[in-house]
Amino acid sequence: MFKALSNSFMPIVKWTSVAAISAAVVISIQANADARKTGEAHPSGVVSVLNTATVITATPIAATPIEAALVTPRENSMPWTPANGFADLIEDVSPAVVHVATAGFIERRRMNRRGGSNGRNFRGGPQGLEDFFNDFFGRRDQMDPRQSQPDLDEFEEQDDEQQLQDKQTRPLGIGSGFIISADGYVVTNHHVIDGADEIVVTLTDGTEYEAEIKGSDPKTDLALLKLKDVSGLPFLPWGDDERSRVGDWVLAIGNPFGLGGSASTGIISAIGRDIQAGPYDDFIQVDAAINRGNSGGPLFNMQGQVIGINSMIYSPSGGSVGIGFAIPASLAKGVIGQLQKTGQVERSWIGVSIGSVSKELAKLLDRPNEEGALVSGVMKDSPAAKAGLEARDIVLEFNGEPIKEMRNLPKEVAQSQVGKSYGMKVWRDGKVKTIKIKTEPFPSDDDDIASEEPKEQAEPQGNKILGVEMSKLTEDNRAEYRIAESVVGMLLTSVERRGLAARNNLRPGDVIVQFGSDKDIRSPEQITKILKAAKKAKQSSVAVLINRRGSPGFLVFKLD
Repeated sequence: MFKALSNSFMPIVKWTSVAAISAAVVISIQANADARKTGEAHPSGVVSVLNTATVITATPIAATPIEAALVTPRENSMPWTPANGFADLIEDVSPAVVHVATAGFIERRRMNRRGGSNGRNFRGGPQGLEDFFNDFFGRRDQMDPRQSQPDLDEFEEQDDEQQLQDKQTRPLGIGSGFIISADGYVVTNHHVIDGADEIVVTLTDGTEYEAEIKGSDPKTDLALLKLKDVSGLPFLPWGDDERSRVGDWVLAIGNPFGLGGSASTGIISAIGRDIQAGPYDDFIQVDAAINRGNSGGPLFNMQGQVIGINSMIYSPSGGSVGIGFAIPASLAKGVIGQLQKTGQVERSWIGVSIGSVSKELAKLLDRPNEEGALVSGVMKDSPAAKAGLEARDIVLEFNGEPIKEMRNLPKEVAQSQVGKSYGMKVWRDGKVKTIKIKTEPFPSDDDDIASEEPKEQAEPQGNKILGVEMSKLTEDNRAEYRIAESVVGMLLTSVERRGLAARNNLRPGDVIVQFGSDKDIRSPEQITKILKAAKKAKQSSVAVLINRRGSPGFLVFKLD
């Protein structure tokens, strides 16, 4: 009996052993092959894709303390590719991507002494934003005149516990972020935490931490949080977005619609996008799905490095349509570094207003191309004024960096050191001129700089060629047209409907600062003289600098 069972069982054992040995051989071959690709084999036989002091694994963070888990591969390793899938990349970087939830305190009125509520009516959940904004900005409670006025002494006798009950916490929103240091510094967007009284950051393993705002910068929409009482967290390295190209694969991880950690992939659609969101626009445009709640999350290259912070989308519906924008790491690193060090951002300032160089303006200013930033105004006593910069100058270079477009100059100046001297190349009167300029801290307010313009009464004077009436700037007409004291020029008080000025889109309230070759307009006679000379020389147009509602700018003034 035993012999029969043994004879029947042995083939099974034999083939099972063969299968097991074959599987081991296959695993060994695959591990060795993968090891040759990455250059190192994991002791367990599984190849590690990271070469770090401590490799992040799937083990919960709370169970395995990590002293300094940096999520970054070795320099010579092969990047993840779509052909191999993104699973390893996502698994490696996800532990350092977090969810950010915010809440704010709102004062709540108590029941009055007759039992009627004079408190605000909060309807709906977190999505009831209309009620939330009405409570803050629009609606005012109406007290029932039939009810007695509250006893103020009764309110003054409340204890602290009762006062706390008079506050209601209301969810403000959700977003994403990522850890940049083992001791719990987290990067996110300014608009994610703006107005928040409470911030809770949740890791992928479900661990929650209270966070405080270390610093925030509305101009770049960046914020830095600090988790309380933490150490040994996994964190992400910054990448070099300036090496990225249109068409490169990217990975976005975040918290879209509050669903939890979600990953999406795509390519870089464009670099250096200016979408008029702020003074330092330089966005990376991607087609990876980015939705509400992704704000503040990281944008990765295929080496697992952060090359951008997902900030906003273009969408008629509110959902992803394949047009997302990320703040480049090259801009974010400097801002975050300052926030981490001092809690605020100090930017350099030179005190100029600038505009673009159009094809027609380039011709009038003897420029061979349209590159550069055209100076349309120089503030009194500013670094630009001290350096001798003038309106009509075209900035071609700052600190050795070429200024190809107008928006390049604010970015370069903002990233420069405060109080340091830099070289500038400008185009002036048909020649390249080099000047030295010493930056100063960005002013803390926008107070107008006083002008030396005398305060006098002036009667409007006509200019038949232009078809306008104009006046010298006085205290009265500055107040009437809301013109800053720093503006100098001739004010247009009326414009004939079909006159030359009207055909060039000049309006009452405009101030002519420069006209043609004259850089300092103080009287109508100057304009008349320049017009006659231009027509005699058979010029078809001249460059005119105007100030409209506080904003200076050049226009091409056509003479026919």
